[in-house]
Formats: sequence, C-alpha cells, structure tokens
Amino acid sequence: MFPRAEARREQQRFSRFSPAGIAISALLLWWALHDVSFGEAWNQLAGIRIVPFIGMVLLATARYPLVTVQWRYILRTDGEPLPFVPLWHATAIGFMANNVLPARTGELARAYAARQLSAVSFSTALASVAVEHIMSGIVLVTMLAVGIWAGGFADGVVIGGMTLGRLARGAGLLVGLALLAAIIIVRWPTPARRMTSKIATFLLPARYAEKVEAFAAGLLDGLLVLTSARQSTVVMFWNWVVWLVSAGATWCALLAFNIDVPWSAVFLLQGVFGLVGAIGVIGAFEAVTKFVLVLYAVDATQAVSCAVVWHVSTYLPITVLGLWSLSANQLRLRDFASWGTAGTTTERSRRESQLEAS
Repeated sequence: MFPRAEARREQQRFSRFSPAGIAISALLLWWALHDVSFGEAWNQLAGIRIVPFIGMVLLATARYPLVTVQWRYILRTDGEPLPFVPLWHATAIGFMANNVLPARTGELARAYAARQLSAVSFSTALASVAVEHIMSGIVLVTMLAVGIWAGGFADGVVIGGMTLGRLARGAGLLVGLALLAAIIIVRWPTPARRMTSKIATFLLPARYAEKVEAFAAGLLDGLLVLTSARQSTVVMFWNWVVWLVSAGATWCALLAFNIDVPWSAVFLLQGVFGLVGAIGVIGAFEAVTKFVLVLYAVDATQAVSCAVVWHVSTYLPITVLGLWSLSANQLRLRDFASWGTAGTTTERSRRESQLEAS
C-alpha cells in the first residue's frame, strides 16, 4: 500500500485529466455528433425495441463472467487455477475502473485486485492480463478480416486516407509481434532475466534493482501459459466464446434500433472497436460505431443514437457490479487512481516494486 501522503499527492494529480485525452475525446465526440439531428435521435430512442434491448444488456453483462472463466486458465499457481469468486471480483473491479478512470487504468486495477484477493503476485497477474489481450488481439484481427471479406469491401476502399485492408494488416502485425515477443521470452527465459538484471542494475539503485528483477520474474510466471499448446488452445477457445457473446450483444443492439445490416457488420464492428477502442477515451465507442455503420449506408443519426444507448446500457451494469465488489472486499478506488496518471516510468516501477514487497 502506498504511504498516505503520497496517495494524497497522486489523488490531486489525478484530478487534472490529461490534456491530450481531453483533446482526443473532444475531437471524437465532435466527429460523431456534428451531423446528428437531435430531434431525430429522440425519435430513434422512442422507437427502440425492448426485447432486443434486454438481450443486448444481458449478453453484454454475461461477457464478464466468461472473461473470468478464461482468466482462470491463464492465471494459475503451482499449475492449479485460482478460485472463481476472487477473480470475478478482480475482473468486475478492473472493468469498472476502465469505465471511471482514465488511460485504461482498469488493467492495472484488475491485477492489483487479484493480488489483494488471491495468492498471486501483482506482476504475474498483470502478465496474465497481457496474455489475455494478445489472445483477444488475434480474435479481433480475425473478426476484422472476416468482416472486410464477407462485407464485400475491396482492399483498396479508402476511409480517411487509410484502407480497411491496411488497418487489418497493421493490427495483425502489431498483435503478431507482441505474441512473438512473449513466446521468445518464455522460450528463452534466462537471457530475458539476465538482460532485465543488467538494465535494472545500470539504471537503478541496488535496492530497487532487486525489486524490479523480482517483478520481472513474476511477469515470466504469468506468461507460462504460452509454453503449453493445450492450455493456449483452451484459452483461445474461451477467448472466442467471450467475443462471440459480445458479438451477440452487438447484434441485439442493432436489432433494437431497427438497423438492417449483414452479419459481417457485427464482426467488423467488433474488430474495429476492440482494436481502436483500446485507446480508452470518451467518444471512441460512438465514433467507431458511426464509422463502421456508415459503410453500410446507415443514417448517421441512427448510428450514433444506437451507439449512445448501447454504450450507456452496457456501461452501467458492470460499473455497479465493480463498485459492489470494491466495497465488499474493502478496497478503495483511489488506490487505483494514481496508476492512470503516474508521472514517469521510474515512478511506476517503484510503485510496482512496493506492491510486490507489501
């Protein structure tokens, strides 16, 4: 746990949101809303179909317990999965933090909560979240490619100066490089440990260098799932389950607003939002939904109306569940707030080392 004075300083720093994040959010919201008729948007809301709307909320919320099931196959101690309930609380807290804190802080909050609620180190939990995201990247790039191919978009279609084909290839390259780096590290862990030790010793005082080395060892433990073909296959299966359930929620959202598009639009939406939405700023969801749906000649007002209701309706359940998990386990939101606004890499490394030592 951080010293009380430091926690107060970090909370004050957190109160000043990143100017870059505010600027990006403002730009995305302007683009999403600039050609929307608010009178027509109200009519769209009044005509929403209730049954698909309920299906959207239920499926979107069901995704999070499935994420926890998948996480149990990645995050293990002595080869055994951790109990479901503590990891469920950590998952709910993490996704809630992503909703209410900036800079994707929820990924760190999730690892922190797992460390507090179960017998696992912070660095191992954090590495397991990274593995989950790499696997998700593979699924999302596949969905993106299928959506482009099945939707009839030529590779040369240009949107804002970038082709959809280039977007798919670029995302695939980044995910592939991340997966390759993780596999190399777990395949040859000794050189990775030696390099980490040399860099830490060169840059940091001895007492911090030792803690950084211990943190790196925990990261390697979290990546061990990649050494087992069977375990990796099981994790990938559950990753597909998670994203197909999410795709079902997307389909219900479109039905709720009477948006008639081919099934491939759902895959394209999932792929683009999953990859671009990782920037974690307000307005990304609405901008991406509009960006994709206008490709299918959907009216901009109808697309944005759907996106806003979809976003709010799926935002609230997991946020409430996460806050309940936070309270039930006597954790505090301010413990996570400082992670999203840590000033330097050295500061963040020091906090990670403090967690490992506590």
